Amino acid sequence: MGKQLYQFGIFLLKVLLKIHSTFNSKSRLAVEGRKILFPELKLKMEVNTKNVVWFHCASLGEFEQGRPLIEKFKATFPDYFILLTFFSPSGYEVKKNYEHADYVTYMPLDTIKNAEKFVTMTQPKMAFFIKYEFWYNHLKALSEINCFTYSVSAIFRSNQVFFKFYGSFYRSLLKEIDHFFVQNKSSAALLKGISINNLTITGDTRFDRVIKITTTVKPESPFKEFAADHNLIIGGSTWEPDIEAIAPFLQQHQDWKAIIAPHDISESNLKLHEKHLKVSSLRYSQLKSEIPDSTQVIIIDNVGMLSRLYQYGKVAFIGGSFGAGLHNTLEAACFGLPIFFGNKNYTKFQEANQLIALGAAIAVNRGEDFKNKLEEILKDHKLKEMSVKAEKFVNSNLGATDKIMEHVTPLIHQMEKI
Repeated sequence: MGKQLYQFGIFLLKVLLKIHSTFNSKSRLAVEGRKILFPELKLKMEVNTKNVVWFHCASLGEFEQGRPLIEKFKATFPDYFILLTFFSPSGYEVKKNYEHADYVTYMPLDTIKNAEKFVTMTQPKMAFFIKYEFWYNHLKALSEINCFTYSVSAIFRSNQVFFKFYGSFYRSLLKEIDHFFVQNKSSAALLKGISINNLTITGDTRFDRVIKITTTVKPESPFKEFAADHNLIIGGSTWEPDIEAIAPFLQQHQDWKAIIAPHDISESNLKLHEKHLKVSSLRYSQLKSEIPDSTQVIIIDNVGMLSRLYQYGKVAFIGGSFGAGLHNTLEAACFGLPIFFGNKNYTKFQEANQLIALGAAIAVNRGEDFKNKLEEILKDHKLKEMSVKAEKFVNSNLGATDKIMEHVTPLIHQMEKI
């Protein structure tokens, strides 16, 4: 019964995505991109002579999680063809020209026909699914050709369907994975509780990614000059409620400035940010050679700059947790920034809980809670202490990528002998 419901769910997803694409640009990109998926993939595979290794990411966040492994694999085994797929256009559109992959495309919707066609066409020797990606028909098709399948940086919680009395089909889905590289002991214990023992606790590959940013990032004008004589708040992936929390502090502390990178850079959301800030702000796209002295906030109205901007901050406010869920805190932590975020929807994010426990992050309420807490920290001179704790947290969690490669490398050598 569970299998039939799953197949119906995929059919329903296909129908709803097509309907949604008639009035939503993101869904339209997903539908249009998949129309040309197989013809273009066929042309690419017809001229490929290398063994294929497939990496799949749902979207941009999962890509950043898988990126250290992709780049390590490519550097270690340059003779393999790296196939990178995305489910979401927000990942594909940003990374379709990613230099460390031989080909980037969408993953077809998980129908039986699509999965068999995709796997037959690509014939991967290994497949890596990042974090939460478990697609039954593709996993079954990979199993049919004896492709080794891995779940990377996986994290599990007891409230997930796999661990419910009615989750037998989804438990069977997990058993199609050859090996799990999980983030923590609790995830390992949950899997072992349903008789899945083919796992290794490696931690989270995102730590390896963010630390690389700190070693390769370069100062950029005009941000370097903007930060030279002022303390800066970096607002990362913010939404309207996050700006409502940040604004009171900036309004009452003109000696502080900010760089704000909204998660959604639509015109309507940018205007909401400007409305709630109520201080002198300027969009990045409007910048000339120099930033006017009167400007207190720069609003980043493009995608891809945020991780580099944390180098200029004294404090980070990470968006999302007043709404659907907290965005990436690690990019700020690796630069040693004390971190603030909303107190509504962060508890399912392991690193957020750990940062709070260490005293490197604080969850705040709406209204003036952020202003009050930051003023208290400044008064008690505890900013530096929080900064050291954030940096130490990142450094103590490095190495997941190397642990995965230690497991995978012998298998690659074994395959090469066959």
